Amino acid sequence: TLSFDESVAALDRRFAPTPPGQSFPSFGPEMAKRINAAKIRQGQQVYADEAARLVAIEQKTGVPASIMVAIFGHETNYGTLLGKTDLPRALATLAYEGRRRDLFEGELIAVLKMVDLGVPRAVLRGSYAGAFGYPQFLPSVYLKLAKDGDGDGKAEIWSSRADAFASIANYMVAAGWQRGEPWGFAVSIPSTINPAAIANRETVTKCARAIERHSEWKTLREWKALGVVPRGGVWPGDDRIKASLLITPGLDAQGYLLTRNYRAILDYNCSNYYAMSVGLLADGVRN
Repeated sequence: TLSFDESVAALDRRFAPTPPGQSFPSFGPEMAKRINAAKIRQGQQVYADEAARLVAIEQKTGVPASIMVAIFGHETNYGTLLGKTDLPRALATLAYEGRRRDLFEGELIAVLKMVDLGVPRAVLRGSYAGAFGYPQFLPSVYLKLAKDGDGDGKAEIWSSRADAFASIANYMVAAGWQRGEPWGFAVSIPSTINPAAIANRETVTKCARAIERHSEWKTLREWKALGVVPRGGVWPGDDRIKASLLITPGLDAQGYLLTRNYRAILDYNCSNYYAMSVGLLADGVRN
């Protein structure tokens, strides 16, 4: 029997989406909240501890080990903060409460399918909104994309780092990750560029509020011609890679050129602050 959880319903109302037209926080303070030297050191230790497994997954999928570690770090502080909310009760509450019924009815059915498939009831704990395990997958995502990374025939993303990394990489591949492309890189922007002239006019069905801050797509060759310069002066090798420009007020870089791989990270969580912090943490872990 599942009873209504008022605390879950209250949290859902509290974290309603930012209304259109509200201004965005500056990138600098947001990144400072999400990334620091200690978090980078922790990530580097995880990278070292799991190097063989991470490299094998990277070779198979094309998703960099540093990206897998950074998502693991951001989602659950490297597996230390998994959430304690009972998922079936929370999802039943949110489906009943109704603000996002279409989403949570589906997730409730998905978590019940997980039980049918033999996932122990005791491990079904996570965030108030249904995300669980090291990668914080929703139940429907677990059913679709969770992978067995250690060869035991199970995708135990709540206790196995190997399964979590394999599942994160599988998510990234499904979201469109391109082998060999960077996620993005810091640039200086010449005063001759008019942001309005390169504004993004594409229509997207997911993450529209985040993507509206990006410019239109251009090849790296085209960005070079406009006078955009990478910090450090080194361009990725392929001039044909397409990227969009995101101006990043508050950061020490004026902006970032973002590839299709940034969009894959954005698919994981529709926030430029999230995707940018994953990319920057990955860079810190790799370096």
